[in-house]
Amino acid sequence: MNDAIIKTDNLIKTYNSTKVKTYALRGVNLEIPKGSFSCIVGPSGHGKTTLMHLIGGLDRPTEGHVFIDGLEITRLSRNRLAELRAKKIGFVFQFFNLLQNLTAEENVETALMFSETPEKEQKRKARELLSLLGLSDKLRAKPSELSGGQQQRVAIARALANDPEILLMDEPTGNLDTESQAEVLDHVLNLRKKGITIVIVTHNGEIAEKAETVFELRDGRVAIQMLKKGLDKQS
Repeated sequence: MNDAIIKTDNLIKTYNSTKVKTYALRGVNLEIPKGSFSCIVGPSGHGKTTLMHLIGGLDRPTEGHVFIDGLEITRLSRNRLAELRAKKIGFVFQFFNLLQNLTAEENVETALMFSETPEKEQKRKARELLSLLGLSDKLRAKPSELSGGQQQRVAIARALANDPEILLMDEPTGNLDTESQAEVLDHVLNLRKKGITIVIVTHNGEIAEKAETVFELRDGRVAIQMLKKGLDKQS
């Protein structure tokens, strides 16, 4: 797959506790094309979040390699990894992690401050992103004044602040009611039109149903890869 923006090669992650080795991942190989929408599914405790953290450079594998746009990131220094994440990857987590004393607009602006974006440009970009996520009327609202779905959309806007090529989302609808889930999914699907590569870790079957590729993890391995075009399954 020559257009793969994410690739893992024999990814192994172990944790050692009281002389017992626990395997989180046992040789994961996958490729994700640029501009695609993929989901990682499977039972709790089978390695989904660990895999996302390794892909995003938040953790390092015990063995194996991760490539982002052809660059092997597993041996990069902490500073190089931080630079890569800042330029290429946006993260959205199950818990919104918004700053409660700041407005929606200010929460998005904080992500732009670290990239040394001029103050006037920070405000313009924050408003543009919140408008893209359907929140142009909530710029001055604080998190406590927003619904769960609206807070998650602010978190997505913040993740998009530095124009990442990759958006990694870990259970982004896990804390939302049915209506809010649909609302967030709607906006996530619209992001595909912007050419962003989206990878979602989820238990939500409705989200997985919309993906082009679904990777099912079991016992730290890719048990099934489903390509939605033709539902091609590979062991």
